[in-house]
Amino acid sequence: MERGELVRRESAVPYGTLEPWKQATCGPTGFADLPLDNRQLETLDEVIGSAEKVTGLRFSAFLGDLGTDSRARALELLSGLGPDGPNAVLVALSPGQRIVELVTGTVAALRITDRAARLAVLNMVSSATSGDVMGALVNGIRTLADQAGTLPDRTNW
Repeated sequence: MERGELVRRESAVPYGTLEPWKQATCGPTGFADLPLDNRQLETLDEVIGSAEKVTGLRFSAFLGDLGTDSRARALELLSGLGPDGPNAVLVALSPGQRIVELVTGTVAALRITDRAARLAVLNMVSSATSGDVMGALVNGIRTLADQAGTLPDRTNW
């Protein structure tokens, strides 16, 4: 994973497998001590896959510099998800800037309230403050998945 690269699961990739990343480093420029190794990427992939399976939403994580307008950059990343955008939840973390951005697509916003988003951000900030970047991403995604609830069973409709 390159610095500032968006992490998302492709539907063609089976659950529990990683996309073939050439280099497993990420984080803001100038912070070489904050990379995610392959094991952490596998864990993140499993957490994202589990959240997607339970909620039916698309979760993505971004770790890196968000620039001067972090909100605009997060919205740009969300729009880069293409047709998955309306059902997507993007968690963006920039430890170097001490910024967490959480953006949702229009459909996902119906299931993730502002209160739930604030709770997820608080959990992320708590972990990131102690230097646990991986824990911050995992806690944020799990909190959002819990708050979004399970995908309704539509077999009886």
